[in-house]
Amino acid sequence: MWLPVLSFVITFGLFFYKFQVTVPLQYATYMGVALLAGLDSVLGGLRSVSEHRFKSSIFVSGFFANALLAAALAYLGDQYGIPLYMAAVFAFGVRIFQNLASLRRFILESLSKRDAGVLDSLAPRTDAEFSAKQE
Repeated sequence: MWLPVLSFVITFGLFFYKFQVTVPLQYATYMGVALLAGLDSVLGGLRSVSEHRFKSSIFVSGFFANALLAAALAYLGDQYGIPLYMAAVFAFGVRIFQNLASLRRFILESLSKRDAGVLDSLAPRTDAEFSAKQE
């Protein structure tokens, strides 16, 4: 499940830190949108793994389709002087937060199922429950 995140982090780290790649200012918008598209795809892949619906063909095609559409919006916006890249930023931002919420819910539910006894013992008790537990 953590393979997509690990591969994203390793690729990002190698690309920018190991190879000392710098992005010219004129391409910064494109790179930012591409990073959001990649992060959205990785988190969407993790979400689909947690829901037992992951298919690698959908993941890869979605990754490239998202990146190409975002780049096209950014390019067209540059050509017409309109910040169309903001549509991609908004859409990817919403999806990233939705995927994070779903993953957080999945992790918390998994932990609560595994540690149900521990978490139940930490819950506050009424006086009647406490006295019954003491007897």
